[in-house]
Amino acid sequence: MNALSNFERRLEQFISGMFARAFRSAVQPVEIGAALQREVDNKAQILSRNRRLVPNDFHVELSPGDLERLQEYDATMVAELTETLREHAEHQSYVFPGPVRITLEQAEDLTTGRFRVRSQAQAAVSGLDTDTTVRRAKALLEINGTRHALHEPTTVVGRGTDADIRINDPGVSRRHIEFTVIRRRGLGGMVGFGGMRVEVRDLGSTNGMLVNDEKLVEAPLEHGSVVRIGTTSMTLHLVEEAEEPRG
Repeated sequence: MNALSNFERRLEQFISGMFARAFRSAVQPVEIGAALQREVDNKAQILSRNRRLVPNDFHVELSPGDLERLQEYDATMVAELTETLREHAEHQSYVFPGPVRITLEQAEDLTTGRFRVRSQAQAAVSGLDTDTTVRRAKALLEINGTRHALHEPTTVVGRGTDADIRINDPGVSRRHIEFTVIRRRGLGGMVGFGGMRVEVRDLGSTNGMLVNDEKLVEAPLEHGSVVRIGTTSMTLHLVEEAEEPRG
């Protein structure tokens, strides 16, 4: 019995077979499971001879009627779909860059019985900063929906445990890039935008980096600059500081 058959059987047992009657003329959960498996198969990227990177963030778009029917079983179905994908990934030697997330969403342009899947590889990101430190920071990196402070003088980003900001992306080296933060002061007592000058440089990584879609070894950054390493993009945010009081 394959993973999809296991998925359908487990889901039927959990809700006493009711979903089969409820969804007879609409989207079947097993159809979504098959579509998710096709999605990872089609987007698998070769990492090595026996390992391939696949998406881990999935958005299943449904018609309003199908979404309403499925919402009653949302938590159970998502849990089973996630387990099915993990079993498939293990069998195919696929690697997820972070936790598997499956979200059901409404799409007004879809009719009953039709759905589509959007996906992306989104690496897990972690750092040592507390929420308070991040809130008070004047220079920040936004990475996969999380925010991390940049500290003076340098912050290292990479996959290794010794990096200040760790990204679980197979395309990222253990110590991939380094951000340098220099506090600056403008004319007339103004600290300047963000009060910071920020630069980034590659630390001899395997795959290099892109800064605003241009492959560079080092570069000065501005508010809104986007740095990409592996499959992960990070956006620089500089916080405007007020005028300093004159002594």
